[in-house]
Amino acid sequence: MTEPMQQNTRPRICFVAPNAYGALACVDTGYMGGIERQTSSMARWFAGRGYPVSMVTADEGQPDGIEVAGVRVFKMCTRDAGIKGLRFLHPKWTSLCRALHRANADIYYYNCGDLGLGQVVLWCRRHGRQSVYSVASDPDCDRRLPVLKPLRERMLYRYGLRHADSIIVQTQRQQQMLKEGFGVDSAVIPMPCIGLDGSGTVNPEARPDGPSHVLWVGRISREKRFEWLLDIAERCPEMTFDVVGAANSKSEYASALMQRAAAIPNVTMHGRVPHAEIAKYYRQSRVLCCTSAYEGFPNTFLEAWSCGVPVVSTFDPDDLIVKHELGFMANDQQGIAARLHQITRERRTWLKASAAARQYYLTHHAPEVSLPRFEQLFLRVAGH
Repeated sequence: MTEPMQQNTRPRICFVAPNAYGALACVDTGYMGGIERQTSSMARWFAGRGYPVSMVTADEGQPDGIEVAGVRVFKMCTRDAGIKGLRFLHPKWTSLCRALHRANADIYYYNCGDLGLGQVVLWCRRHGRQSVYSVASDPDCDRRLPVLKPLRERMLYRYGLRHADSIIVQTQRQQQMLKEGFGVDSAVIPMPCIGLDGSGTVNPEARPDGPSHVLWVGRISREKRFEWLLDIAERCPEMTFDVVGAANSKSEYASALMQRAAAIPNVTMHGRVPHAEIAKYYRQSRVLCCTSAYEGFPNTFLEAWSCGVPVVSTFDPDDLIVKHELGFMANDQQGIAARLHQITRERRTWLKASAAARQYYLTHHAPEVSLPRFEQLFLRVAGH
């Protein structure tokens, strides 16, 4: 039998994040996206505040129940365990339920728009625990659920969305989409991001007159539209394009683009870079470029802004880039190229955007600003 929550104590929190062990333990498991970094930093923060914190992840070879940075890690099965066609139920779902049981938390937090949400919420409802879902991307709020193809995924996700005890979104647009498409309420809380500029200050004078380095960070996947960046690089031969990232799995799409990138002289492919080393790429860059078809609120934006690096993007969450002058937004390749030229050539424009970006990060996304809002929500969900 699991223990009931004791009164007048801090709630026990479990972060369910199958791919986050690498981010938490600072080892390369091949999965190190924005969700994983945010979830692991949140777990560390709550553990540092004295909360009993655990995390459920995939089996990466770590001992079950190991403690990392004050966080106890309970493992599910490996990602490829079981027989194809049957592994959905066993061992994936069954090992998830066992890990949730061993974690024995009061609140279970999930941050991915897939069938796992329904599985976690269903377990919580059956065992009298609370669930919190944090939306990661705009398609997760679209009533059509365009990125969830199998029927079972859509059914489980909808169940989780409608029965979670609390839902967190990153933008007002996501909040409106959930209300109109699913009839559920949500709370807008800016996601936390540990700033990459260790000094706590930015020296904008150091960058505007240097080489025009443009940074692109992300997975080589269709929704990121890496081919757009390559087209833009060919349009802008005087700029240097640094690419940090790789494909999470082999695909003809990614392989073809990697081969093409290798043949473009002003594109440098750095591959997957340990997060501890990524700050230097932001610091040497004049601007971060985003070519995605859709996003939620990219962690790369927050990392760039923490270093005073403006963003030129095809995606603008809640029109924040335009509204707060954090860079530029454009709808096509020609527009992106024009804006890159503008922000790299006009010193005053860059300085203004850099200062605004840094200030926006400090005001909304620094951990000491954002995480207390998550803490308040967790306490409210737990009835404290």
